[in-house]
Parts: sequence; structure tokens; C-alpha cells
Amino acid sequence: MASIKQLKRDLNNAIGEVIEGTMIHQMVNSKEDASKTDELIDDSINAFDELIAKINKKDVEDRKKHLKEVNQEIDEKLGKLVERLNSL
Repeated sequence: MASIKQLKRDLNNAIGEVIEGTMIHQMVNSKEDASKTDELIDDSINAFDELIAKINKKDVEDRKKHLKEVNQEIDEKLGKLVERLNSL
């Protein structure tokens, strides 16, 4: 696994891309109801906050194992967010 700094950077970039894609969709389809896109943006920000808190958690027994589990959770959450973006 890469460094914690790189993990945070990758998470930030991926969530940023989801938010950017959602905002582009919202601008292109300005006549649509914006509630779904707003909800997706809010969920993306909440997921980011939750995952960063888990990355920063230091009081775990096996830090390496913990970070691997967080990395898997990042993949799962990003997959769901991208799936929701694609279904807009």
C-alpha cells in the first residue's frame, strides 16, 4: 500500500471527480430537478469526511490491516457513487 498521504490524496481526487461530474451533469441538464444531483454531492462530501476520519484513526491494534480495510471501503463507496452518477 502507498503512504497515508497518497491514500488521502487519491481519495480527495476521486471524490472531487465525482462531485465535478455531478456538477457538470447539473449544468448540462439545467431543466431537470436538481435534488438528485444535490443529494449525490452531499453524499460524496459525507463519504469523504467519514473516510478521512477512518484514515486518521490512530488507536487501532493493527494499523496496516485497518488501512487495508479502509482502502477496500473507499473502493466500495466510490463504486456506488460513480454508479449513482452514471444513472443520472
